[in-house]
Amino acid sequence: MDLSTTNTMLGIMAAVSVLEALLLIAGGIAGFLAYRRVMQLVNDLELRHVRPVREKLDEILADVKTVTSRVNQQTERVDSAISETMGRVDETAERVRHSVRDRVSQATGVVRGIRAVVASVLSSVAPGNGRPASSGADGRV
Repeated sequence: MDLSTTNTMLGIMAAVSVLEALLLIAGGIAGFLAYRRVMQLVNDLELRHVRPVREKLDEILADVKTVTSRVNQQTERVDSAISETMGRVDETAERVRHSVRDRVSQATGVVRGIRAVVASVLSSVAPGNGRPASSGADGRV
């Protein structure tokens, strides 16, 4: 091979290398332009669709928070009212229980007294002769 063929081959290789470099630069620029367009599209979609939905969602969450707060307050009020009512019911039941117990005790005392009187009267009257039994020292009638 002579030197002119080598120089020609080296010239062709240099030209191909320059073309490859230009293609790489063009690919990089095309990729950057595509990236910019995609990012512009993403930002535009976010502005038109995502942001309004997010704002509505934030409003809904604020409403839910307000409703939850109100429900908690009402629950506390109902719980307090129920606790107070149960306390009053327990107190009233205790009063009724004591009142009934006192009256039953009084009625029981009256019945025992009547029973004692009847037993006393029956034991003092002898069966069959209608005379009161005399109590002797030996206990015979």
